[in-house]
Formats: sequence, structure tokens, C-alpha cells
Amino acid sequence: MKGYKSENIRNIALVGHGGSGKTTFLEAALLATGAISRLGKVEDGNTVSDYDKMEIEKGYSISTSVIPVEYNKVKINFVDTPGFFDFVGEVNSAMRAVEAAAILVDASAGIQVGTEKAWNSCKQFGVPKFFLINKTDKENVDVESLIEELKDKFGSSVVTLDDREALEEEVAGTDEELMDIYLETMELTDEQFATGLSKGIGSGAIVPVFTCSAVTGEGVKEALEQFVSYVPKATDHESYPAKNDVDEDIEVAVDAAGKPAAFVFKTIADPFLGKISLAKVISGTLKAGQEVYNARAEKAEKLGAMFFMRGKQHEDAAVVEAGDIVAIAKLQYTKTGDTLCEKANIIRFPEVEFPKPSLYQAVEPAKKGDDEKVGSGLHKLMEEDPSFVLDRNVETHQTLLGGQGEIQLNIIKDKLKDKFGVDVVQVPQKIAYRETIKGNADVQGKHKKQSGGAGQYGDVHIRFSPAQEDFEFSEELFGGSIPKNYVPAVEKGLRESMEKGPLAGCRVVNIKAVLYDGSYHDVDSNEMAFKIAASLAFKKGIAEAKPCLLEPVMKLEIVVPDEYMGDVMGDMNKRRGKILGMEPLAGGGQKLMAEAPQVELFDYAIILRSMTQARGAFTMEFERYEEVPAQMAQKIIAEYQAEQDAK
Repeated sequence: MKGYKSENIRNIALVGHGGSGKTTFLEAALLATGAISRLGKVEDGNTVSDYDKMEIEKGYSISTSVIPVEYNKVKINFVDTPGFFDFVGEVNSAMRAVEAAAILVDASAGIQVGTEKAWNSCKQFGVPKFFLINKTDKENVDVESLIEELKDKFGSSVVTLDDREALEEEVAGTDEELMDIYLETMELTDEQFATGLSKGIGSGAIVPVFTCSAVTGEGVKEALEQFVSYVPKATDHESYPAKNDVDEDIEVAVDAAGKPAAFVFKTIADPFLGKISLAKVISGTLKAGQEVYNARAEKAEKLGAMFFMRGKQHEDAAVVEAGDIVAIAKLQYTKTGDTLCEKANIIRFPEVEFPKPSLYQAVEPAKKGDDEKVGSGLHKLMEEDPSFVLDRNVETHQTLLGGQGEIQLNIIKDKLKDKFGVDVVQVPQKIAYRETIKGNADVQGKHKKQSGGAGQYGDVHIRFSPAQEDFEFSEELFGGSIPKNYVPAVEKGLRESMEKGPLAGCRVVNIKAVLYDGSYHDVDSNEMAFKIAASLAFKKGIAEAKPCLLEPVMKLEIVVPDEYMGDVMGDMNKRRGKILGMEPLAGGGQKLMAEAPQVELFDYAIILRSMTQARGAFTMEFERYEEVPAQMAQKIIAEYQAEQDAK
């Protein structure tokens, strides 16, 4: 696996529904080119691509891997991605390292949700597409019908390459000059046809369909042939957008003679080698031992061990040209999304965009005292998978794991146990309720303590009322009833009391407090006494001013295919939600704007996926606080009181 010249490199993402045979296709390609001597099987845990211990145990891909296949003096870097929807972050990373994507389709299953999602990912990232219909050896497979279904679903750009006559007009349409020639002569030369076809594929105007059986090997070499011929070369990729050291927009061409620049699109935590950074060299060359600069971290990094990966196989890479993908071991400061460049020529490519989490789980260590180990382990796993987040809710004091679904979060917990020897358990997620008042109160708070020696004395009269701000405090003292130097202590006592309300121990908000009278003692009064007096007034005042419980309400944008609209809207009503509006989407389906209480949405990612056969998607963000319905509030308060009594 030697280094290749830029023009002899092709980078292709393998995408598609889980079980469509991406990993097995790679096995077949390696077998067909003599890189391996026998076909590995996913179920046997002996494939080149799925070499991770957990992938072998689970029987499916959970992480992106790069598998180079050498064919006809060309190196095809296949970037194999997981098929499960929870790992869309892996697909987003892979798309940043390739010039094309092959969407695998199971011939016996036909078009599946993952097929549609892969197509949409390619469109999102502007990546040229190929369809590869796999498993044609299965019984009762009708490939011709499936090709027609692909055309019906994804448009007239989907074509087979075996009917040149039918294709000529399509190819001519990719270029004005070619169209003029075609209209004049009604045919194209072989060279003109090949040029137009490559241009059409590169622009996305033409999406070729190939067929193969990875298990029997039929059509595999032919597919490699087509990839070599029609996947845009690494050097054909348009210039990459970037920023320079003064944050100006620039473009970086794929040029081996240019200044060194590489983009880290994936990080692997290897049990033996430690952290491995997978980088796409965009410009110039990288050499082992070379010093580069990390533009985000603003630190120099030395390129120690560099190698080409093919599963567990590593082959040293002394020099890597623009367009190639290389693995770099033990970079100290570098993480996914970083740019490596020269310090004299600082540039930054855009970071990888990861979807916001749609499912959160509250977790805690299975064993007391493991908090630090859990935190350290999760942060290391985030280097490998930046698409999950770790939040600490300061109000509920819970650690929250956020990701795209149950499979991803379960994998993270499994890895935490396997790699770092610590276990976490899922616990019920708490809501950060708030407390406020709806009425007014005028109360006295008096703290008097005498137990020999200096006593304590503080006396305050405070009016409480609702406010727009979190907390408004003022004083209307007259006649020296309380010395001014005790007023800050009163305010501090009130602010501290707001951290724990009287109903359910939640933070109190939207309170106005006016200190208007009180009394003091020349000897026994001090700041602490007035602070305590204020807290007594707070407890009494809130209780008298019609206190109520507030809950967070979330704003949702839900993308739904038309056929599931009724189910989704009905479900939202059951969740005490409101549909605020909807708008049709250009590609079909609707975008619903809705609001619902957070407590009703803990399982929404799972339910929406189930309701829409994984075709629905949503984003969610905090909108405001609203009063909790009386019956629910009584239950929450009763549970809190029971907890306090138990303590």
C-alpha cells in the first residue's frame, strides 16, 4: 500500500441502510484485488472493515473506517460508514473526506429509509452519487424493477451505463458545447461522451446505477472499474473554502505542489496506539517527522508515526500527497474538525457539522466514588465520537448524555465499561421546575436569638409581588429603621433563599421584593442576623403570595412525510403540545412548528422514529416557562415533601 500520486487517488464514502452489505462489498473488493485470500463475514466477526471488538460483538458497524483498495494502479480509499441512523455524525464526517459516495441498496429489500437518508446526505454535502445494487444473488430479486423504482423515487438523473444511445442526450446536456455538437451531429465521440459523463456525475446531474453480488463476487470488479473511470479524481475536487489567519475567506486547491494543509475528519481511540487522527490531505504533502500547526488549538504538532490503515493493518507512510487519506498517531492537541497547516501559512477549514442531540439520558456511576473516572472516560470517548454531548444540569444535579438515539447512547455506555472499566446506570431524568408567585404579600421576618453573651437581632418588613425580571430588589426605608449597611445582607439573604422554593425545592423566579421597614438592636444586630431575617420573610411571603410551579416548555420543528402527519399531530396533542403552524417542504413532506412541555418529550426521539419508520426528524430548544397544571403540580409537590420527610 504505497503512497500514490494525487491524480491516482479516488475517495468514496460507502453509505446506505444498515444491512445493505457495505462491509461485505469491501471484503469482496479486497478479495477481487488479491489483498485478502478469503471473504470475511460480518456474522463471523472476521471482516477487515469491522475490526473493532465492539463491532464484532454487535455484528454491525458503529464507526467510520477507511479501507484502501488498489485497482489498476489506482488507490480507492473507501470510507465505510455505519448504516444505523444513530451514527449520522459518522456519515457527516465521512462526507468531508470524499469526492463521491456509493449508496448501497439491498436488491431483495429495495429502497429503504437508509437509502433515502444516504441520498439526502449526499445532497446536503454536494457529493456526487452512485447507486450500487448489492445482493443480486438472492432469490426472487427483480433488478430491473428496482432500477425503475430508483428512477421514480430519485428522478431522471438515475441511469444505467449500459445503454449509450439512451444516455447520449443526457450526457450532452451537461455542457453547452457538447449539446451544440450533439444537436448538429446527433452523436458524440467516445472522448466527448466520457468527458460529458464525468462532468455530469461530478455535478450530480447523472447518478449511475451498478449491480453486484458481494457474496459471489459477480460485478465487483466491474464496479471498481466504473469507480476508477467515473469517480472524480481527488484533484478534480473544486477548491475547498477556508479562513486565513485574519479570518478572511479563502479557497484552497487540491494541489500536491501547494502549501501543506490537512483536515482531520475522524478520531479513533486505539487500545494499543492511543489516539489516531484520520486526515484528508487537501494541499501539499505531509511527511513523517514534519512539524505542522494546529490552527484551532494554536499549537505546533509533530507528525510522528504516519500510516495507511486497512482495518487492523497499518503500513508506514513516509510521504502523503494531496488528495490521500492518512492516519497520524498521538497528536497531542488535535481533535476531529481541526486543520493542520504551516505556521507561516495558517488556514482553517470549516469544522464537521454534527446534528444536535435528539435524545437525552440521565446517568450516574454504578459505583459510588466513580464520578471522576466516568467524566474522564466520557470526555475521551467524545474525542472519538463528537456527535454525543455530556451536560451537567446545575439545577437538577444530573449528568445527561445526549445523542441521536438509544443505540448510540448504549454503545457509549458499553465502551465506557469496556475501555475504562467504569459502569453507569440510567436513572429517571429530572425536570428543572421553577417556582414563582401570582399574588402579593406583605410580611415580617424577625430573627432574635439570645443565649448568653452577644445575641442576634434582625427585623425586616418586606412586600413581595410578581416581576418580569428574575429578581428585583429595592428599599424604601425611612427614619433610620434599619441602618443602610444592613441592606445588602437583606438582599443577599433573599437571593440565597431563591435557590430553593417552598413548594418543591426548585429555584424561585420573577419575584419583586421591597424592603420598607424593620428594626435593629445597637448591640445584637449584625449582617448575619438580617440575612436570616430576610430568609424568614421570604419563606412566609412566598407562601402567602399564591405560589405556583413552573415547567419548561420546548419549541420543536418537526419534519414529517405527508403520510404520517395525522399520527404525529395526534401524538403531539397527547403530550399537552400545541401545533403552531406548518409549511410544505420543497422535497415533499411538511415542517411542523410546535410547543410542548419538556417532561412530555423525554422519549420523543424514539416515538417519532417509530411512528414515521425513521423518516421523521426534529430539533428542539427551550422556549419559556409556564405554570404546571394544578393536578400535576400537586403530585410533584407531594413527591418532594415525601422525599424531605424520608430524609
